Amino acid sequence: MRFLLSPVPLAALLLASCVGAPERPAPAPAPRPAPAPQPAPPPPAPVEWQDRASTPGDWRYQADGAGSAALFGADPQGSLFVIRCEKAARRIVLLRPGVAAAAMTVRTSYGAVNWPAGAAPGTLPATQAIRAASDATLDQIAYSRGRFAVEVQGLPALILPAWAEVARVVEDCRA
Repeated sequence: MRFLLSPVPLAALLLASCVGAPERPAPAPAPRPAPAPQPAPPPPAPVEWQDRASTPGDWRYQADGAGSAALFGADPQGSLFVIRCEKAARRIVLLRPGVAAAAMTVRTSYGAVNWPAGAAPGTLPATQAIRAASDATLDQIAYSRGRFAVEVQGLPALILPAWAEVARVVEDCRA
């Protein structure tokens, strides 16, 4: 016997066999790995004193019977640094208001010097260094390439312009 299938049931049979596999849920995305830790940026390179911003302020010159002084500050009432000539003793006093320290470092375009320092007399705390008026470093301060630095431990460094007031006080003490 021969069986003949009509085309319609055959198409239905073939169509039924074409059913795909049941849908599976999509796999969950794989967890992303944590980003690799970034190395800390390197610390900024230390800035040389010549490249730092100047301390804001101006020099003022004063003379009196005992000598003269160059005062540096943003206003006349508050000086950040004083260079004073004690004419009778022929000495220069460098005064930095603030906590007294054992040394004062002065940096010029000629190099750096460390001067012994101590507490200045008076009611306000201050650090002072005393030098003979003939000290060659005073000339280096006056003729430094545009500026010089004064550092006292525990206080911010001062970057000061080498203006004529400084040289004038030194010359007053040498005359």
